[in-house]
Amino acid sequence: MKIAFVVQRYGTEILGGSEYHCRLIAERLATKHEVEVLTTCARDYATWKNEYPEGADRVRGVTVRRFAVAETRDLASFNQFSDQIFNNSHTADQEMEWLRRQGPWSPALLEYLTRHNQQYDALIFFTYLYAPTVLGLRIAPDRSILVPTAHDEPAIHLDLYKEVFTLPAGIAYNTEVERRFLETHFSTRAVAEETVGCGVDLPHGWQASARPGEDPGPIDELDIADAKDDDQPQPDHISGRGAMFRRRHRLHGDFALYGGRIDPGKGCEELIEYFSSYVHDGGDASLVLMGVKLMQLPEERWVRFAGLLSERERLEALEAATVVVVPSPYESLSLLALEGFAVGTPILANARSEVLVDHCVRSNAGLFYADRDEFVEALRLLLMDDNLRTQMGRNGRDYIRKYYRWDVIMAKYDRLLAKIRAVR
Repeated sequence: MKIAFVVQRYGTEILGGSEYHCRLIAERLATKHEVEVLTTCARDYATWKNEYPEGADRVRGVTVRRFAVAETRDLASFNQFSDQIFNNSHTADQEMEWLRRQGPWSPALLEYLTRHNQQYDALIFFTYLYAPTVLGLRIAPDRSILVPTAHDEPAIHLDLYKEVFTLPAGIAYNTEVERRFLETHFSTRAVAEETVGCGVDLPHGWQASARPGEDPGPIDELDIADAKDDDQPQPDHISGRGAMFRRRHRLHGDFALYGGRIDPGKGCEELIEYFSSYVHDGGDASLVLMGVKLMQLPEERWVRFAGLLSERERLEALEAATVVVVPSPYESLSLLALEGFAVGTPILANARSEVLVDHCVRSNAGLFYADRDEFVEALRLLLMDDNLRTQMGRNGRDYIRKYYRWDVIMAKYDRLLAKIRAVR
């Protein structure tokens, strides 16, 4: 089959969110199908500035067609307009104006899709939120699959999204929590639906070290192997789990790790406040943040900024961490949590995200917090109890084996694509 993915931005430098999810799926499907990605020239989601060159490119075996964004976004102005829309009565025209201001606004992408959609057997749209999906789904809905990556947020309650979920012939949900939410609030008319999610993309040959007393075993094709025994025990920062990352960043004790956009909207501001309470309560662990920094970090000895890391370095960091913290209140899947599970590191998650709570309960590989006191107590427990972390690490690996192996994920996409083709 010839398949087109439509997504707001795309590139190997983008290591989080729906864009990263899209790339992982596109690269896997490209081993069996002819895959193209239709996207914009934007790299930065805050401004949508054109940074990639316009035209066709090859990215890790996938043809990528990039189209110019017609206007950049002033985030402060857009946020002010959003407050007006979300909190006051407004018209349908004002909602469309909000969609245009949100961006990325790329008439060239939509024009290409209008002219050339018939050359594709299926169109897969990633994330419900942005204009390429909202307007693109109208072009060939009978050949379209939507990966909503949806959660309960102010934008999704705008009237313009009521149509979005009625259009696609297929829907690939991330979790059962997301599926229940969308089926409760929208009238979906898809002829094919699957709860799919995403596999955990560990590099070929990756070896995950075991915690003391743990034998992780292989995770099928992910190539996670048993840890090697050392003749002489050495401190964790010299050998053992995540030794290379610890040496590189001079981390000699316990640390909690966050990865992704470092942004108040992802819960990072609250995370730093809560971690500060833990430190002032006598805690001596550090908080390490990796990813794109979109907010100021306090100049405190316990805060470390690791920067934007490669995929392999991210996994080294996740393995080195004592705990992975997932502070976002809005998640439809959370690849950060799944990657933490895959390398055997327990997570501490925001209880306001039903998806994260569901991951923790079903996997028994993480704790969750509803307020500052719960955060401090849960973090302290995870840092102090080696046996608990070891068992949770084992549980997390089992959870990935059962639900998030790539062969399971790809089989679900194959079923969706076959059903769409059969109906047509």
